[in-house]
Amino acid sequence: MESLSNKKKVLVSKPLNFAERIYLPAIASGMKTTIGHFFKKPATIKYPEQEREFSINWRGMHSLKRDEQGRERCTACGLCALSCPAEAITMIAAERKNEEKHLYREEKYASVYEINMLRCIFCGLCEEACPKEAIYLDGPIVPADYLRKDFIYGKDKLVEAPLEVK
Repeated sequence: MESLSNKKKVLVSKPLNFAERIYLPAIASGMKTTIGHFFKKPATIKYPEQEREFSINWRGMHSLKRDEQGRERCTACGLCALSCPAEAITMIAAERKNEEKHLYREEKYASVYEINMLRCIFCGLCEEACPKEAIYLDGPIVPADYLRKDFIYGKDKLVEAPLEVK
């Protein structure tokens, strides 16, 4: 089959000399590159032992904050779940009972609050959408695991510990 432009490219292969036939220049060039890498600073870090420095606007794992009295700030308005483009946040709202006034700020609270870390893209839109400043992406790196169910973080992993009053 002929090409459409009728242009032909003629390839000329010259015969190899003795050094090229035994690949000595190619081997020497490869060894030079390999030995050169021995004396360079490694490009990677050894992760669990070493941690790299992050920029100031780095987003880590989610955390649900508490107020000064130790009550959860989240009022289960659902704006974080609505603003999440990956649909990683699910919550179920419940009414606060009288004996739970010391646990929750408002009449409504999130009885179930889950974030699927496998779906989360760490965009920070949930943090921006929250009117009560209840969710922040200020935690550490999400740790590695083997099971998918271990990446669904509930309130047990997300809510920060209450402040200790001295």
